[in-house]
Amino acid sequence: MKKNDLSRRDFIKGAIGAGLMVSGAGVLPSCSILPPTKKPGISYDPKGLPTVEFGSTGVPVPRILCGLGSRFCHMDSDDQAHQMLHYALDHGLYYFDTAWAYDNTIGLPPGKARSPRHIISEERMGPVVKERRNEIFLSTKVTSRDPDEAKRQIETSLKRLQTDHLDQLMIHDVTTMEDVNKLSEKGNLIDILHRLREEGLTRFIGYSGHTNADAMAAMVDRGDFNTMLIAMNHWDASKNPQNRQELAIPKAKAKGMGVILMKVVRPRETVAGLDPRDLIKYALSLKGPDVIVVGLDSIEVIDSNLEILRNFEPLNEIRMKELAMQLTPFYESNELPWMQPGYKDGLWT
Repeated sequence: MKKNDLSRRDFIKGAIGAGLMVSGAGVLPSCSILPPTKKPGISYDPKGLPTVEFGSTGVPVPRILCGLGSRFCHMDSDDQAHQMLHYALDHGLYYFDTAWAYDNTIGLPPGKARSPRHIISEERMGPVVKERRNEIFLSTKVTSRDPDEAKRQIETSLKRLQTDHLDQLMIHDVTTMEDVNKLSEKGNLIDILHRLREEGLTRFIGYSGHTNADAMAAMVDRGDFNTMLIAMNHWDASKNPQNRQELAIPKAKAKGMGVILMKVVRPRETVAGLDPRDLIKYALSLKGPDVIVVGLDSIEVIDSNLEILRNFEPLNEIRMKELAMQLTPFYESNELPWMQPGYKDGLWT
């Protein structure tokens, strides 16, 4: 095999054995660097849905993304899950958000029954991704802070998803400044993701987080990231008040990063009587985030999201204040799962 015939997957395997060099000669000589916004054959089609440009990526995306975490993993039928993914694509929802860690062992969403089978999000997505790869903006996340294990996770993700490239690769769940410093070490995940983007395995890179807005803001300066995924509530307002509008989100936006908001329907589990459709409209009306991610577990949820997108108008100031007042117990709660030590993202969106 000629050197320039190596596949991206061969590169990952080689990197696992020899260690990923972050300086010197290129580690993926076979792959020309992909254009920043377009790869030959890509055919994203919003099917008439309104879109926004996702930060400085140049990619137009619908403002509601397909979250494929624990709710998706707690659909018992693979056939129904595949049907739902095809339905999403057929109706213009082509941004798929997943992670190496997403499966049905890390949490049981409210109202769901636990399947006796081990269901892994990436693995379940694989057949649909293989069939319709060029129609999907595919984003996954790597969890481990150990460089060798992180590379093994990326290799596993590619195998599960049945692809040799990603549209986006994110560092999963940045938690503290200590975590930021670990990620910033030479040869650790920040270096790895930048090199994988340079070599064309992924077009864009980013990171996610739930808890500390200072850590999320600090990450903006630790690398040349394209995107940030942040929880609508990522602090305990009663003990550690942080205003996301003045910390992480504006800093990311000032650098041209696309900002994704998650956990937007979770307040209904803390505050009785909230309509999830109102919560989605509230999140879409907030200043700063470009898009939101909503967990999928049925075609009915997709239809509801489509209806919101097709008819969306930002809520007026009075309605936003009304909903903000209703959300006060959620923002002040110190019982939110992602605020607890040992939380693993993907429990549910």
